[in-house]
Amino acid sequence: MQGKEEYTKYEKARIIGARALQLAYGAPPLIEVPDGVISPLNLAEVEFERGVIPITIIRNE
Repeated sequence: MQGKEEYTKYEKARIIGARALQLAYGAPPLIEVPDGVISPLNLAEVEFERGVIPITIIRNE
């Protein structure tokens, strides 16, 4: 995750889903694709775990 910020399970799902959609439509990966990862969803999960997805969550608190 980026910094010490914690995401809710809904925010995490939204970020990974949005990034997977981008990858499915041809966006270049932000990391070197690990062996065995062929699904855009799996690649988006790996990118999220490494903290490289440039998507920001703005909360109204």
